Amino acid sequence: MIGSIAALLVLQLIGTIVIRLTGIPLPGPVVGMLLLFVYLLWRGATPKPFERTAQGLLQNLALLFVPAGVGIIAHLHAVADQWIALSVTIVASAAITLVVTAATLHWLLKWRRPDGGWE
Repeated sequence: MIGSIAALLVLQLIGTIVIRLTGIPLPGPVVGMLLLFVYLLWRGATPKPFERTAQGLLQNLALLFVPAGVGIIAHLHAVADQWIALSVTIVASAAITLVVTAATLHWLLKWRRPDGGWE
């Protein structure tokens, strides 16, 4: 698990370096995640250590919301001043995410064989 987390952090670092060198307007961790995605596509399967690490992170996903919650409470006055804009943004982003996820699922299901496998 330590090796997988180290690999994820190295990919994040590589993504940050790529962003700094190229000036692309994306967060470094997003580029690192894209690099991981390309690697997993190239490999054709997820290595078992990555699977275990991902399961561990997903099981404790709620803990990752604690810093955001603390930040909201710490800056509650700023949130109260901007509640309309925040509400519209949250609803719009949820709707966009729902539509994009449904479209992606619809597109992926076109590639599924009747026996449950993939083409």
